[in-house]
Amino acid sequence: MKLPRSLVLVVAACLACGAAPQGLAEEKAKEEIDWARARELYQKFRRGEALTPDESAYLERAKAAKGREPRPKGPMPQVPPAKPSTGLVPLDQMTAEEKYKGEDGGLYGGGRNTPPEEHLKAALAEAAKSRPLDAQGNPAPDGKVVLLSIGMSNTTQEFSKFKDLADRDPAKSPQLVIVDGAQGGQDAARWSTNDARAWTVAEERLRAAGVTPRQVQAVWMKHARIGPAQYGEFPKHTDELKGHILASLNIARERYPNLRLAFLASRIYAGYAVTPLNPEPYAYESAFAVRGLIQDQSKGDAKLNWDAAKGPVRAPLLLWGPYLWGDGVTPRKSDGLVWQQDDLGRDGTHPAVSGREKVGRLLLAFLKSDPCAKAWFLRPAN
Repeated sequence: MKLPRSLVLVVAACLACGAAPQGLAEEKAKEEIDWARARELYQKFRRGEALTPDESAYLERAKAAKGREPRPKGPMPQVPPAKPSTGLVPLDQMTAEEKYKGEDGGLYGGGRNTPPEEHLKAALAEAAKSRPLDAQGNPAPDGKVVLLSIGMSNTTQEFSKFKDLADRDPAKSPQLVIVDGAQGGQDAARWSTNDARAWTVAEERLRAAGVTPRQVQAVWMKHARIGPAQYGEFPKHTDELKGHILASLNIARERYPNLRLAFLASRIYAGYAVTPLNPEPYAYESAFAVRGLIQDQSKGDAKLNWDAAKGPVRAPLLLWGPYLWGDGVTPRKSDGLVWQQDDLGRDGTHPAVSGREKVGRLLLAFLKSDPCAKAWFLRPAN
């Protein structure tokens, strides 16, 4: 079901506040509407997920019922115009001298796209400790290494494609089990408390894959916040996101005691967004939340300590893996990455099939080549 952009905004406001414009529908709904279900269906539609014919009909009926009520007061949500490029420079192309709102370039700061020497040394040491474990977390020749994803709807859409590609790749280690723990609708705040349903679902998926929390040794974590504009302009919204990512890293290390490495990602291009869910420049700026956490860990922040010799272990060792943002149709200098409008779904925020393929292939290539991943990701040499 495809609705005009203007109608999408009207329905969003209607379902959010319980009112709708006059004249949206003239006929009375034939049955009582379950508004909780209607909101769920609208959110499903907004995420770009397909509705069944029955679901589409129910949502249309809900809109018709809302049409009998008065128009909500106040301005409609503001939506930025779709842009094939923003003119922003990808973080991995910025130098130490270039600045974005006071921040220099490079994934690791100072124009660097590789970890500082000491951080890389520590990451390589952690990667070298990764080995197949049994269900209780003990080294075992027939054990498993688990790579788990943590995050929201974009994360699960992209990681599920990566898993499909990786599981069919003959180079992948047969002892590596890839589990998609990310979930639609679960933004960073939903993961930042230990009793959150998101963690329960992730562990249900581990069990379904025949592995345990003690076998999780690496995670791919990609978080975002719904409507980041409400938290203020940069760096306020990135600081808010950063706090939630930190909390989820601490919880992940507590729940998965053998977790050694966390590969972090920021968002893909969002210049085609037609809703305030997470447009530019918020998608671009989310990279600074990721970078800030890695820099804090490198500086010895106790909340991100990974080394038992330095105190209580609170987090895995953090690395980029990989950087996904490119400026729309402007080819990225490092690899030529572009984001066409067809790579995004109807809302311009969630990836379409081709967008998921791009992220899946970027992640697969990264894990097969990165010195901190390939030792446990690839099949051992004969």
